[in-house]
Amino acid sequence: METIIPRIFEAPEDSFFLFGPRGTGKTTLLRKNYPDALWIDLLEPDVFRSYSAYPERLKEVILAHPDQKTVVIDEIQKIPELLSVIHSLIEKKSRIQFILTGSSSRKIKRTGADLLAGRVIKKTLHPFMAVELGKWFNLSQALTQGLLPIVRSARDPLSVLTTYVSLYVREEVQMEGLVRNIGNFSRFLEAVSFSHGSILNISNVARECQIERKVVEGYIGILEDLLLAFRLPVFSRRAKRAVIAHPKFYFFDSGVYRVLRPAGPLDRPEGIAGAALEGLVAQHLTAWNSYRGERNKVYYWRTAGGSEIDFVVYGAEVFWAIEVKNTSRIRPEDLRGLNNFKSDYPQSSAYLLYRGKERLMKNGILCLPCEEFLLGLNPTKRVS
Repeated sequence: METIIPRIFEAPEDSFFLFGPRGTGKTTLLRKNYPDALWIDLLEPDVFRSYSAYPERLKEVILAHPDQKTVVIDEIQKIPELLSVIHSLIEKKSRIQFILTGSSSRKIKRTGADLLAGRVIKKTLHPFMAVELGKWFNLSQALTQGLLPIVRSARDPLSVLTTYVSLYVREEVQMEGLVRNIGNFSRFLEAVSFSHGSILNISNVARECQIERKVVEGYIGILEDLLLAFRLPVFSRRAKRAVIAHPKFYFFDSGVYRVLRPAGPLDRPEGIAGAALEGLVAQHLTAWNSYRGERNKVYYWRTAGGSEIDFVVYGAEVFWAIEVKNTSRIRPEDLRGLNNFKSDYPQSSAYLLYRGKERLMKNGILCLPCEEFLLGLNPTKRVS
């Protein structure tokens, strides 16, 4: 019998969008929480054809179910014209809660999602967090297989992960008509994988995959719209030193990164593993902040002089400075960036996450086993 792992997700009482990449468990979550909802699955070919040809059918179906209070429309981006019908129903003060799932915001943004601004709340479902898995969380496994529910529940996780990248990240992009040349896009995916956990230099990526810079910019936008990647800006608030301007780039899941990142005799395994660990922390911080209502923002910090720390979490609740090291031993130079940041921002709380087993306090910096930090990152608990 398959174990059902509860998700950390608080559903609003009003209508809401539920975004998230394919495989994060949106449909499973909603089927469990809304078993009696009227369900419209736009991934079903016949359903897609009927509503695509006549979006007003939605109003007729709802009128035929006067006692129905919840309507779920799965993969709303397939027919964004339905948003106008939903807007009309909401304006008429109907008491229906609309739940609109999507794995891409691209078409929705283009066709006027602002129609529902202020009327439909935006929520996002992320891959599993360590705290959701609890005793089933394994750091080494998370670094190689990632934390997508669809992968974790599979008998052969690595095969499913490879298929996910092949069928979704490449073919879904082509099916949506987002790129004309899938060969160029595939080369781009491999080239940009080297930027995971690094400062994004679009010109270098374009040169590596021999594609025009403007096209590469468009490809990165596609990844972001499909919720498959994100960028972190540099922290510059009240900066005492000159900071650089370029963002850092991350894939949304460490397992997806590991599949896309080529490895060969010239590639250092520890470099790949280090980027995967940093990315795993990045996706956790992003999910934690999302589930807490975006009360904070996640940045990184790097000065023109070369001082750098991986993450700065700043907002109404916290001011964290976090460095991630894929090592079991802490050297003095590993703390240099945090010491510099603490010098500029003494109000911050500094943490170094590493692969060791002990908690250590070094010069006011709390050094934590990475696994302990991730398991303790709980969106439902107050920040201490």
